[in-house]
Amino acid sequence: MRLLEYQAKQLFSEFGIKVPDGLTSKDIEQGRKDAEKLGFPFVIKSQVPVGGRGKAGAIQKCQNLDEFELKYPQILERVVKGEKARAILLEKIMDYRKELYLSLFLNRGKRCYTLISSSQGGVEIESVKNQVIREIGMGDVEREVCEEVAKEIGLGGNSITEFVDLVQKLSKLTIEKEAELVEINPVAVLDDGSLLALDGKMIIDDNSMFRHDELKKFLEISELEQKAEKSGFSLVELDGNIAVVGNGAGLVMSTLDMLSDNGGKPACFLDVGGGATTESVYEALTLISKMKKVKGILVNLYGGIVKTTTVASAFLQAYENKLIDLPVFARMLGSESEKSKEMLKGSKTKLFDSVEEAINAAVIGVSKHG
Repeated sequence: MRLLEYQAKQLFSEFGIKVPDGLTSKDIEQGRKDAEKLGFPFVIKSQVPVGGRGKAGAIQKCQNLDEFELKYPQILERVVKGEKARAILLEKIMDYRKELYLSLFLNRGKRCYTLISSSQGGVEIESVKNQVIREIGMGDVEREVCEEVAKEIGLGGNSITEFVDLVQKLSKLTIEKEAELVEINPVAVLDDGSLLALDGKMIIDDNSMFRHDELKKFLEISELEQKAEKSGFSLVELDGNIAVVGNGAGLVMSTLDMLSDNGGKPACFLDVGGGATTESVYEALTLISKMKKVKGILVNLYGGIVKTTTVASAFLQAYENKLIDLPVFARMLGSESEKSKEMLKGSKTKLFDSVEEAINAAVIGVSKHG
């Protein structure tokens, strides 16, 4: 999940990272109230989940009410790389003497976070030659490392202390929220040497969202996810092609992680819950059938309160009604599991004794036919 700038800055503020005063609106009526409250001059910034806003004219300074009335509707309607503004941030203009770049990103290959900083901010980091890069592990960044980086990017005086404080707070935020990337570009160095986050980018690992109820306010819930909620189960759409189904958020979460670790790409997280019925599972399959990217279904079910035969019955009905025509790879243990195996014999549901076997079969099967 990629947060919008104002959402990232909300989290920055919660962790003590300084940001300019700003207000967010979605229509010009609220924008006018925000403008009066904030006071001119300020910057009008389109809130889109992509870069390139400045070049597209979606960030503009505003000196007075006449400019506001002209620019606000233009920016609200402006499309940036196919994305229309989801909100508008009005933010006070700040005087500063220098711009820096700072980011932390998850290096999955090395299983650590990497810190990147530069004395040049406000530009794409790929175009900057004097990058300072440090692998910092999966915990807090040591003070000595922060001081070393600060000096390498040319900071001195109290800006070094400010930089140490900023990096350590950003690291705490990154780790606690399980972010894949947190970026401040630019970091402003003010005249008194203090640092301020002028922009903010944050990408949260979709697979970790189920551990972070406090972040769900930032989710843009799809129509299918809304229907799932009304039907009494949990569905979160992801970008892959294998739907992951189970009972219990912890079980589904671990299955999703295992699938990702084995090269599979989850298309959704679907928890049928402890009170699932044949009807609710059938409704869940109905929603999956509307997800065109899904090429296979992975089921990891432990029958306790929910009998495995309840789920098996729903799949049989879905096949009979031609609701789904997808390969299903399932591990079903617990209540009435032997009976459910008999029920599903000869169907497109392939049953396995372990979730590892089911995952391997799903990855191979979907890659062959996807």
